[in-house]
Amino acid sequence: MPGPSPATNLDDIGRVAHELANLSGPVILKHFRTAMPVENKAGGGAFDPVTIADRGAEKAIVEELATRFPDHGIVGEEFGTKAGSSSFQWVIDPIDGTRSFIMGSPLWGTLIGVLKDGVPYFGLMDQPFTGERFWSGDQASYHSVRGGQPVAMKSRSCTRIEDAILTSTHPDLFEGERAAVLAHLKSVARLTRYGGDCYSYCLLAAGHVDLIIESDLKPYDIVALIPIIERAGGRVTTWDGSDASSGGDIIAAGDPRLLEAALKLINRR
Repeated sequence: MPGPSPATNLDDIGRVAHELANLSGPVILKHFRTAMPVENKAGGGAFDPVTIADRGAEKAIVEELATRFPDHGIVGEEFGTKAGSSSFQWVIDPIDGTRSFIMGSPLWGTLIGVLKDGVPYFGLMDQPFTGERFWSGDQASYHSVRGGQPVAMKSRSCTRIEDAILTSTHPDLFEGERAAVLAHLKSVARLTRYGGDCYSYCLLAAGHVDLIIESDLKPYDIVALIPIIERAGGRVTTWDGSDASSGGDIIAAGDPRLLEAALKLINRR
């Protein structure tokens, strides 16, 4: 059995997360915009793509974590769960937005999240092609490889859905009554755009998007993004206002007052 890791704080977690992003980025980029095979993990006519880049990046992250924090748990999209004996659990999505990745669009990212005693503790989203990175330390921050120091992020004030920029990954991901919820929000919002996956959540934390609604997310889709948004001043919950870290139907807002307005609209239908 692996021995316990040394005492770990937010700075330790953040430092290793950045190193993991530095490690996984080159693994992914050597396949981006190349003629690579794409596998389908889904059955029954559905399409859930995975590539050698997804698997290679997660493998690199998991192997490095085993040496850095051998007693920490891991939940990964591609290789499942590794139990741990500490209070920390890493939640990894090596490429959030694989559909964008395989079509050559840069609207994807590597998500590295950490739960402490089941609560979102740290999050990082790395976009190695554009050289952008978003993360949550004591505050939400952004950095570009184009130069300069990390910049603190702050979500913007927006109290009314009528004034909001709304986004979601794709309307086809909503079915039945969920599709009706999306359509109703869209009919009220000032502007709605689709696409972006994890990138859109970081734009919300940076103050460019006001509201995001998604259906049937998995924990590895959202855990890393929760602390980024919340430390920028926003909020993330399920559609009934519950904890979002287990996934499900998710809503995020840059302004907590806007989240409350959106939840009221959703739940009085």
